[in-house]
Amino acid sequence: MRVIVQRVRSASVAVDGRVTGEIGPGLLVLAGFAPDDSDADLDWMAAKIVRTRLFADSGGAMNRSVADIGGEILAVSQFTLYASLRKGSRPSWSRAAPGELAAPLFERFVGRLAGELGKPVPTGVFGADMQVALVNDGPVTLAIDSRAPE
Repeated sequence: MRVIVQRVRSASVAVDGRVTGEIGPGLLVLAGFAPDDSDADLDWMAAKIVRTRLFADSGGAMNRSVADIGGEILAVSQFTLYASLRKGSRPSWSRAAPGELAAPLFERFVGRLAGELGKPVPTGVFGADMQVALVNDGPVTLAIDSRAPE
């Protein structure tokens, strides 16, 4: 499982001009899945995202998590995180989980994020052409891979 996490002041996702999810201060999470991702990957990633200290404390140091600040999370599925450009300029998506595997993984992941955060996590629409808007705060952006934790 791979994610891009962005600290945001606000973020939203729309499909066909209709907003399907939006948040204020918190994290935008773009999530991609591999065919062999398991519930252990989902659990590890959800806990890591919610507990990572990306928000400033009173002294200005990044010492507070999204949960600590009462922030929100917006989750958007993004299979392109598994793109491969090893052969030429056209990306291959062969390492990404197909939709029939990725959709239930995404739903379970969102449930785990909500459980860790203690509040609902709005989302985009799986498989749809989505327009994501955000005000990146910092900017602070992390790439996290459950198979290569750093």
